[in-house]
Amino acid sequence: MSVKISIVGAGSAVFSLRLVSDLYKTPSLKGATVCLMDIDDQRLSAVQTLARKFASEAGADITFEATNDLEKAVDGANYVINSAMVGGHAFLEKMRAIGEKHGYYRGIDTQEFNMVSDYYTLTNWKQFDFFTQLTHLMEQRAPNAWMLQAANPVFEGTTLIRRTSSIKMMGFCHGHFSVREISKALNLDINHVDWQVAGVNHGIWLNRFRYKGQDAYPLLEEYLLVLSDWKPEQPFDDNFSPAAQDMFGFYGVYPIGDTPRNGSWKYHFDTDTKKRWYGEPWGGADAPEGWSWYQHQLSLVTQVMAQMAQAIKEKPSLDVRTFLTPKVGQLPEAFLQETQRILDSKEMSGEQHIPFIDALENNHGNRFVVNIPNQGLIPDIADDVAIEVNAWVDKAGIHPEPIDPPLPKRVIQWYLTPRIMRMEWALEAFIKKDPMLIEEFLIRDLRTQSLEQVRSVVQEIMQESGYLGDS
Repeated sequence: MSVKISIVGAGSAVFSLRLVSDLYKTPSLKGATVCLMDIDDQRLSAVQTLARKFASEAGADITFEATNDLEKAVDGANYVINSAMVGGHAFLEKMRAIGEKHGYYRGIDTQEFNMVSDYYTLTNWKQFDFFTQLTHLMEQRAPNAWMLQAANPVFEGTTLIRRTSSIKMMGFCHGHFSVREISKALNLDINHVDWQVAGVNHGIWLNRFRYKGQDAYPLLEEYLLVLSDWKPEQPFDDNFSPAAQDMFGFYGVYPIGDTPRNGSWKYHFDTDTKKRWYGEPWGGADAPEGWSWYQHQLSLVTQVMAQMAQAIKEKPSLDVRTFLTPKVGQLPEAFLQETQRILDSKEMSGEQHIPFIDALENNHGNRFVVNIPNQGLIPDIADDVAIEVNAWVDKAGIHPEPIDPPLPKRVIQWYLTPRIMRMEWALEAFIKKDPMLIEEFLIRDLRTQSLEQVRSVVQEIMQESGYLGDS
């Protein structure tokens, strides 16, 4: 029986093409139908053109559909991969601008232990509404399907959906990739590295790090001692930033993925502070210069994808590899490498979605990092809070690993507990649609100078986002 995989928010071209690439490199899923769904016709058409081209060149047996209709995408689906960002980055930037206008540096969604610049939890009610809309649609039209939650905020989103629905679902992120990057920097063969991470999305920690049976933390500490000339290669290069090293010193285990970006206000008071902790010239991905760099790269990639799709429509026999050369434009090197990986006949993208589907469908068991309800895995955290941990997945389902060794108490009490508390506040404000709860949230914000400031920013955000109410 063929599998129907629906990608919601498929206009995110690189992400969608990673999934398509992984699919045609997975022979056990041949004959699959991929339904690409997006409300942006132009982006949807471009992704469909590119997906068909890449799959055709690989000789893959995949059927592609494209639709603007969410119900059509969900109908009959076996797996729904949600990567949709309601309003796109334009909406997020509008919310940030309102926040900064009222004195909240980097916007009101920038909060203690949640500094990632597109991980909105307070002004993102439209995103949460979409999560619940999609969930209810799946209950009605695809009750046996899996939802694979890729859209941010994964922490709040996975927790919300699992609390309000019985559909099969879990969340994915790729922050754990940095374990490989750290191992590579230490000249460790990843095949001999025994590692485990635990925490919450964008707040995970390397609780186990062994090499050939021996504790590898001393190797990491030795590496850090001689790392005197560290300088970031780009804004997201923060694995060995002063912030990451400082968090390691305080918490006793190393922060992984986006976790170094999500330290306390100590690293984020202002742009100068960010530059001290995340390096010159950008100050990390979440400083104004760093985020502008990212948006520029994203714009270039979007333009190139559209140009490539148009060129293929005009000349179906076009060799994509000749198109992807620096002379086409000032293409980001990372994009060129990414596209070559997509076109490579063997190398997987590193995204977990297709291997996860293969594990469930064909019993090709594999190890993943998943966002699932805690259910006692991490002490002192409620069972219904979504945590991010390693798990084995096969036809029988998801089998989370015991956390071994346990996370230090300091991580649980000083990092995870306050982050979870902020998640709970944000979800309560959304569920009750109560702007006063956002006001109370901001009253405790170190950037707040007056109650008038709080009420003014909340009122304007509610008006601009379409949720009118007293505040």
